Amino acid sequence: MTWAAVALDLLGTFFFAISGSMLAVQRGYDIVGSLLLGSLTGLGGGVIRDLVIGVRPVAFEDPLKIVPPIAAAALVFFLRSTVQRHSRPLLMFDAAGLAVFCTTGTVTALRAGMNPIAAILLGVTTGVGGGLLRDVVANRDPQLFTPTDLYAVPAFLGAILIAVLWLLGWYNAVTLYAAASVVFVFRMLSLRFHWHIPHAQGRWSQPTP
Repeated sequence: MTWAAVALDLLGTFFFAISGSMLAVQRGYDIVGSLLLGSLTGLGGGVIRDLVIGVRPVAFEDPLKIVPPIAAAALVFFLRSTVQRHSRPLLMFDAAGLAVFCTTGTVTALRAGMNPIAAILLGVTTGVGGGLLRDVVANRDPQLFTPTDLYAVPAFLGAILIAVLWLLGWYNAVTLYAAASVVFVFRMLSLRFHWHIPHAQGRWSQPTP
């Protein structure tokens, strides 16, 4: 990774870890539970990405990767009274983590030699993986499968933007951060205006015995 991608990846780990630690506080977990859920959220998507690529996960190679979850758990612990009253910041940090990891995940896949389509899919997996693990472990309906919300769509947008920029030779630090910003803004707008994908009409009929 370039320095820009590394810096953004660390920021994404922190943002996702914040969202995991905030959910832990809202669920009444102690500081250890907050740290573990934050670490799972912040590092989970990257671990899945690295395992698919076939390399040793960076989370277990670089001690620096554990710093963001520790900082996130400590910050949320000292602000727990505020966290318990408000859920909006959780969605904001989750959106920031999603924006970062869907873009840096795609870059990592492309640098590993994957074709653009596979890189896009792996970028989306990296983006939604941490949040999915967080929600499952916390026994909450995953945002990924919420019918009244857009979660994977912003991730696909970011991954596709990076793949197109890469193919056109326009990928650099500026365009990387710009793509992540587009995803974040799109995700927040979808939450603000309740955008969602149209559902199939009608109900499934029950089979006749």
